[in-house]
Amino acid sequence: AIEIHPGTPNVYFTTNVVKGEDPKPLMESLPNIIEDDFYVGRQPHLPLEPDVGFAYFDDDDNLMVHSKSIALHFHQLMTAEGIGVDPSKYFIVQNPTGATFGYKFSPTIEGLLGVAALVSRRPVYLEFNMFQQITYTGKRSPFFMNVKFGADENGILKAMETDWSVDHGPYCEFGDLVTTRGSQFIGAGYNIPNIRGEGRTVATNHAWGSAFRGFGSPQSLFASETLIDMLAVQMGKDPLELRYANVYREGDTTPTGCPPDVIALPQAIDTIRPHYLKAKEEAAAKNKKGGNTKYGVGVSLNIYSCGLDGPDSSEMWVELTPEGVTVGNSWEDHGQGADMGSLAISHETLRPLGIKPEQIKLIMNDMQLTPNSGPAGGSRSNVLTGNAIKVGCENLLAALKKADGTYRTYDEMVAEKLPLRYEGKWTAPCTAPSVETGQGDPFPTYMYGVLLAEVAVDTTTGKTAVDKLTLVSDCGKIINKLVIEGQLYGGLTQGIGLALSEDFEDLKKNTTLTGCGIPQIKDVPDNIVLIHQETPRPLGPYGASGAGEMPLSAPHAAIANAIFNACGVRIKHLPAYPEKVLAGLEALKK
Repeated sequence: AIEIHPGTPNVYFTTNVVKGEDPKPLMESLPNIIEDDFYVGRQPHLPLEPDVGFAYFDDDDNLMVHSKSIALHFHQLMTAEGIGVDPSKYFIVQNPTGATFGYKFSPTIEGLLGVAALVSRRPVYLEFNMFQQITYTGKRSPFFMNVKFGADENGILKAMETDWSVDHGPYCEFGDLVTTRGSQFIGAGYNIPNIRGEGRTVATNHAWGSAFRGFGSPQSLFASETLIDMLAVQMGKDPLELRYANVYREGDTTPTGCPPDVIALPQAIDTIRPHYLKAKEEAAAKNKKGGNTKYGVGVSLNIYSCGLDGPDSSEMWVELTPEGVTVGNSWEDHGQGADMGSLAISHETLRPLGIKPEQIKLIMNDMQLTPNSGPAGGSRSNVLTGNAIKVGCENLLAALKKADGTYRTYDEMVAEKLPLRYEGKWTAPCTAPSVETGQGDPFPTYMYGVLLAEVAVDTTTGKTAVDKLTLVSDCGKIINKLVIEGQLYGGLTQGIGLALSEDFEDLKKNTTLTGCGIPQIKDVPDNIVLIHQETPRPLGPYGASGAGEMPLSAPHAAIANAIFNACGVRIKHLPAYPEKVLAGLEALKK
């Protein structure tokens, strides 16, 4: 636990939520009140490839750093002064391998490489081993949360009070941003007209906090998605149906006071309902047979946003060539997200030219060649950089178009001395939320999902096994089915680790992949069902939203709810280690 002393130096950021009327009088009159404390811990990122990079001075005396950064332009500005180099003579190039899951939103080895090259004036190379990777890099920032719901006689939420503290370790970097996510996502998915809350970022001597997939939503939604389950039990209502009664519909607003970008959750619950009812029947039939293993089902809403709060922007360029077109951007996702997104959106926009995918060349993630597309975080790239790509390619099309509606060739453009290269820029028409009230319209699009988890709990050991996951996913129009499903599978798998095994508290134990609790092959069910729902997003390129962070926003809540359904033990402090489940079972006996 951490001690909080408001007004003292260890509390360096405070934010509030003020929506509607003061909930306090309502809490005294509403018939259904529930309140509890929740904790989501210091989840380690655990990429299979540790940080690796190299640096050198080129022929023009520019410092060149190659690293697996997902924020090239951010990191260049964040480290130039520390290295002691002129930013105009310092460039970062992305290494195209190695996952980051958000921790590379912060610089890690860039400064070390830069200083080593500056001091030695020789090419330098640095590779962490796994121990260094795990102990040196940032972790998910734990949230300590208290949440209180007030509902009417039908279970319709009328009021919410929240209080949360973020253990961000010794550094303030992005701590205010992750703390703000508590105001945006505690209670997200539900129309709650009256909210008051306060959150704070606390400096501690624990491991430093960095971005992690979901960035604040897994902490926030664990509290509200567990509490809504507890309210359903208290009222004798079905947890899925209580959610259905409260999710966003036309005219509703988010915790930040703005309308949802689309209405997608009622349809998603309608889709998952038959799967849920079948799972309940199967669990009941297994439990009727007796034995030490108890079976249960749990659900959760999975929600995340796309973008960095407010008028977030991205840039790219596109150039006509004799062979086709070349597209340049700094969409820094590792793996298929960046290249497939850039290729697909470029190709779709340039269809009038009849260009084939193989005629589109990508130049990516080299600060000497590509513009500032913003960091690959906050599930923003498909929306922000995707829109910039669309704008740039439309600008090229407009320049190529003749009066008769046909398009100029490369040779005709050269002959007419017309520019061959065009820029694309897109800025989200959004407003950052107020620190005083949390109200605003911070994101151009959101991602929505409804997850069903089926678990088996061994009551002799306390160990939980996830038998099946079923996700109804709405990420807007799908740009590439293979890529989005890879994101969904990966996020759900990380959710299993967050729910049951992953932590970074014991520096003697949590220093290897296994010691940190990374899920093993046997821990991830073969039976993961993905059901796609496509609701076009008005502000997404071709109706698309993002994908990466929604699947990790609340699978741990669905798993914890399923544990309760199986054996009656309510896990409110993650991870759900076997000893915690056993302690809960012992408490139930007493």
